[in-house]
Amino acid sequence: MKIAIAAAFIAIIASLGAALLYMMRGDPDDNRDSGSRMVHALAVRVGLSIVLFICLLLAYKLGYIHPTGLRASDL
Repeated sequence: MKIAIAAAFIAIIASLGAALLYMMRGDPDDNRDSGSRMVHALAVRVGLSIVLFICLLLAYKLGYIHPTGLRASDL
């Protein structure tokens, strides 16, 4: 489970880096192409983030992961 979560975080960071690359190295003569590539990379990042969140909730409900730390009653 830890490997899958780490891989998802790496994919999210890579997508964010790709969007930054498209934004910074965009061709000044063809703004539409670099802009659409940047928007696509950001959309992929948002999609991966949502999928990761849903998978974490599902893993918690199925008992694959457990919360750690202080309980609310301990405070």
